[in-house]
Amino acid sequence: MTERLVDVGRGVTLCYRRSGGGEVPLVLIAGLGQQLHEWPDGLCELLAGRGYDVVRFDNRDVGRSTHFRFRPPGAVDFLRKRWHAEQYDLGELAADTVGLLDVLGLKSAHLAGMSMGGMIAQTVAARYPDRVASLTSIMSTTGAARVGRPALSTWRLMFARPARTRAEHIAGAVRMYRHISSRGYPFDENAVRTAAAVAWDRDPRPAAGVGRQLAGILKSGDRTRELAAIVAPTLVLHGDRDLMVNPTGATVTARAITGARSQTLPGMGHDLPAGVWPALTDLIDSHIRTARSTDAPHA
Repeated sequence: MTERLVDVGRGVTLCYRRSGGGEVPLVLIAGLGQQLHEWPDGLCELLAGRGYDVVRFDNRDVGRSTHFRFRPPGAVDFLRKRWHAEQYDLGELAADTVGLLDVLGLKSAHLAGMSMGGMIAQTVAARYPDRVASLTSIMSTTGAARVGRPALSTWRLMFARPARTRAEHIAGAVRMYRHISSRGYPFDENAVRTAAAVAWDRDPRPAAGVGRQLAGILKSGDRTRELAAIVAPTLVLHGDRDLMVNPTGATVTARAITGARSQTLPGMGHDLPAGVWPALTDLIDSHIRTARSTDAPHA
């Protein structure tokens, strides 16, 4: 699982890992502020064991991928929706993903995205239908007002003072994940600490990039009408204990995409605990196999 850096166009370099070596490409797209390793190795191994060529990567502004240098929005800017002239949106993050497919020589791939990664995957499916064999949108939403929003308690944690040291970053990650974690599964603090340490070591002081990514989500607004253009077979997955993206986000996502299937995972919050990996693997694998067996477009 060697990390590689590739130019995906428009001045953006992405860092990715590829594992499994199967014949069916499955691209995993991470969420807000998340790096590629936050798709856990154990989950990726289960997916690779089903015969998938598993690709995960750092989106722009996190990890080892290209970081932009313009100042992220402040609290007042977010409230007024006042963006820097260079501020990107989900469409540009989607174009990065397609650029990665180009570099990897993949005419199409099955996409699975979590949280912001689900939004990116949705946008790829809507704007580049020939490139998406199937779509799995996990704990995500459409950008529609008053649905799929974080709890007020989550917003307070999101806008806490940025970490200045590795230790502060790890402590902040534990606070956040203890809050948004899956209540139906044991909280693995050691796993959270390890992931947070790796994240800091790969990308110290990540707050600015996370702020720009969050602005990219909000700048994109309500994408409901755009999602109506999606033709890829779509599976919408969400936990019933999610304090980051309210489960109403799954409802509106499934409603916006013609033919989408939706399933709730009891006890799951806004994380991927080890206990949910087998069910998640089964659901993604079954969805992809169904898409391929029905000769869906581009499968």
